Amino acid sequence: MSNVAVSFAQESGKMDAIYSGVPWLDQNGNIVSAHGANIIKEKDTFYLFGEAHSDTSNAFAGFNCYSSKDLYNWKFERQALPVQESGKLGPNRVGERVKVMKCPKTNEFVMYMHADTLTYKDQFVGYAVSKNIEGPYTFKGPLLFDGKPIKKWDMGTFQDTDNSGYILVHGGEIYKLSDDYKSVTEKVNENITTGFESPTMLKKDNLYYFIGSHLTSWEKNDNYYYTSNSIKGPWEFQGLIAPKETLTWNSQSTFVLPIQGSKETTYMFMGDRWSFPKQASSATYVWQPLTISGKSLSIPVYQETWQIDLVSGIASVPKNTNKFLKNSNKEIKYSGNWSHSDKESKSDDKNASFSIKFKGQQIGFSSFVGSENGYAKVVLTDEKGKVITTAIIDLYSKNVTETAVYKSPILKKDNYTLTISGTGERPNWSDKRKSNYGSTGYYISVAQIEIKK
Repeated sequence: MSNVAVSFAQESGKMDAIYSGVPWLDQNGNIVSAHGANIIKEKDTFYLFGEAHSDTSNAFAGFNCYSSKDLYNWKFERQALPVQESGKLGPNRVGERVKVMKCPKTNEFVMYMHADTLTYKDQFVGYAVSKNIEGPYTFKGPLLFDGKPIKKWDMGTFQDTDNSGYILVHGGEIYKLSDDYKSVTEKVNENITTGFESPTMLKKDNLYYFIGSHLTSWEKNDNYYYTSNSIKGPWEFQGLIAPKETLTWNSQSTFVLPIQGSKETTYMFMGDRWSFPKQASSATYVWQPLTISGKSLSIPVYQETWQIDLVSGIASVPKNTNKFLKNSNKEIKYSGNWSHSDKESKSDDKNASFSIKFKGQQIGFSSFVGSENGYAKVVLTDEKGKVITTAIIDLYSKNVTETAVYKSPILKKDNYTLTISGTGERPNWSDKRKSNYGSTGYYISVAQIEIKK
């Protein structure tokens, strides 16, 4: 990001809601990089911990810490745990699924993670500690159970209402932590099923809900869940958490945050929309309010924009009074080779672009994301041509759907230009089984543009 973006973000650039599937900027105008994340609340502040990434490698790049008073705007605090000089979280290692809990007995903050080699052949659950919530955290190595590491991949954490801490791992195994949260005392639940990665748990009205994902590498899939009256099981399969073939609204579970207010508690699903290889610049977040009733847990409708009243705990969808321009609107200027239909305009010409001049406070656009789409570059400039923000956005999806892919911060009401261009790059990859995933083309797409006056 340029210095212009930095000064702009500090001057205004605030967000007024939770926007899923679009780039988020911190107070410095930089992309929020916090994947495989969790949130904990300390006093009146929310702290977000997640994986830092680069666009060139999946090697461990550190765990970031951000803070927020409203869950909309995130301040970068520091790298809570940077790449170590050597060892299990040193160069060319993997560090994933970072989670932090505060230990009630010691008041220490304990961080957990999946540590591994780049080839995923030295997997274990590790931990780090800090007296301060934002860090720095001191890496201590493997979390031990009966003197041995827990050699599993994806992991998560859960803190019960009695302050007991638990480690959740790949397959559905659950381990109870010691009183100081630094070792495991008991394996309380055996493997539930094959697969079942990105383990995520919540509890409501004394019923436990255990969410997981199928194994499809960085590809999104239909996440599913189990319920039980006891954390020790037995667990009852309940089905999908979002409508079939929405691929969990193109995301993978990582954590559920209970937002407790005076009137109700909203349970916020936190998911990752991975974007390999550009995990640093283009991976985004899907945060949605869960609908829970008895054994039923779901995200029945995807809310591109929603708000949460932290006092009452009530989630709501704001009334949309914005101006919408269809892809055929003459205010949108196209350059290069494009094909136009009544629902979208698209191009796989790497020199293609479209732009719009507008007066307002915020701009966004939606696309028909699909299996032949690639990366697009977004540039927002002011009346004098100065760059305010830039972003690389991912228009790929295994299943075709129309969705918002970009939202600018709230701007000072003025004249601006938004320009979107192709990059000639696409998200695709192979996993350790040499299976191929991702896009087969380089298309960029626009369905409609949304302007807040």
